Amino acid sequence: MIRRIATRAAAVPAVMAVAAAALTLTTAPAAHAVGENSKCSVNWPNFGATVGKNGWNLRTGPSTGYASRGYLYRGDKLTVLCSRGNWDYSQLSQRSKSGISKGTRGWVRDDGLVNLAG
Repeated sequence: MIRRIATRAAAVPAVMAVAAAALTLTTAPAAHAVGENSKCSVNWPNFGATVGKNGWNLRTGPSTGYASRGYLYRGDKLTVLCSRGNWDYSQLSQRSKSGISKGTRGWVRDDGLVNLAG
């Protein structure tokens, strides 16, 4: 009888380790941790923003060293997904005034955005 108790007690940590490993392996990454937005340092709950300046670049990465996907103009609507420094990874809520398709994602400097709302 003492032997069985010792065996069960030894088995509990092993079962707990397997359960913890299973939890770790099955946990999905955050929605903003996949693709281009993996460069983000802060995730946001998808808040809306409006471009406040004309000729503002929508870029492929969070700096002026990345290529431009096109220009945004005053009044274009975005959904901000996450940010890194003063750059926001955003998605166009509607077709931009310059013709960039609705749903296009890219990086925008946050000092060109106004009317940020959660």
